[in-house]
Amino acid sequence: MQPEATEPEEDSVWEEPPSMLWGLDPMFNAFNRLYVKDILHMRESCQVSGIYFYNSHPIFKVDVLGTVVYKREREDFFCYGVDDGTGVINSLCWKDEQWREQGDPATLWARSFGSSTCEDFNPASELKKLRQAQHSSSHLEIGELLRVRGPVKTSRQQREIMASTYYKVSDPVMAVQISWMMEVPQLYRQCYDKPFHLDSSAQNIQGGSASYLLGRATRILKDFLKEKEVTRFRPYDVQDLLQPLVSRQSQKTASEQEPEAGPSSGPPTSFKQLRELLQKSLQILQDEGLVFRKVKCQDEVYHVTERDKDLLMAVRDILREDCRREKYAEKGCHILHILSSVRQRYSRNVSKAALVLVLKALECNSDIISTSDSHYTIL
Repeated sequence: MQPEATEPEEDSVWEEPPSMLWGLDPMFNAFNRLYVKDILHMRESCQVSGIYFYNSHPIFKVDVLGTVVYKREREDFFCYGVDDGTGVINSLCWKDEQWREQGDPATLWARSFGSSTCEDFNPASELKKLRQAQHSSSHLEIGELLRVRGPVKTSRQQREIMASTYYKVSDPVMAVQISWMMEVPQLYRQCYDKPFHLDSSAQNIQGGSASYLLGRATRILKDFLKEKEVTRFRPYDVQDLLQPLVSRQSQKTASEQEPEAGPSSGPPTSFKQLRELLQKSLQILQDEGLVFRKVKCQDEVYHVTERDKDLLMAVRDILREDCRREKYAEKGCHILHILSSVRQRYSRNVSKAALVLVLKALECNSDIISTSDSHYTIL
């Protein structure tokens, strides 16, 4: 039976350890025998894509044993749906290149060794048998038992295993499955369900990692913009989202201070840290072009680039007008020309990164088309 899974930590409380400490966890480089249900529900890292966390353990490679319930074959790979009793996950299993080579490998060996082989040993025949056994162990049908090992990836919003090793398991009396069912719960009790605790020196590194805290804050703001689909906002609209990060950081700092320091300076310091963290996070969003300030004034209003209909319309009108001119009729307008026109007609605070996002959005909507890496024209 699967052991009771620990309750997932709330996003506002759980703090992802910085990537420089992941190697201290022995589970990081191991093929972890997790249940499929837990693989599908692991939290993805906000620092490095392809890294996931189960109970604070950084994980990117897994080892799964299950029954094939789905099969799809392509020229280069098999896609097996593996069911271990807790869930189903797709496993992308690449075919051996030798399967796709033209000609029979046994024939090539026969040409080389046919004249010098003994009657009781034929390398060509033995190689053919070996290839057949390898092909048989890698070619599965629905209902057969498969063991697959490899890194976990998220493709098209679907989590799957990119198999580095896979093979069919012959288990007529279910000895392998019974052994697996006895070993995995022990691994959960002894390793997976025990949170990874850092030593004091590593905790100091984690507590003082300003870059990590800033990355986490930026990810929170990006998730907010994506989920709420806001078109504009002010700093105080999102300030409370970062409060748990600063509070947790302040608690760590206070616990490390000497008793003589006293707690009286805590709240002002926390507010100052929150304000600084918010400003730095918003600056990163501006640098990436996700948001911009149409007018820089005391009332800070940030516009979400891809949802600013006026900006989209302004770019579309510029291309519609300028592409009629003979100079831009054939190749279209260069991105720097579009940027200059946008700054003159709409807002001089629009960055090149923001314009790139707008052009991609218009191209996805089939309003414009790119004629080169830097030229665009209207459809």
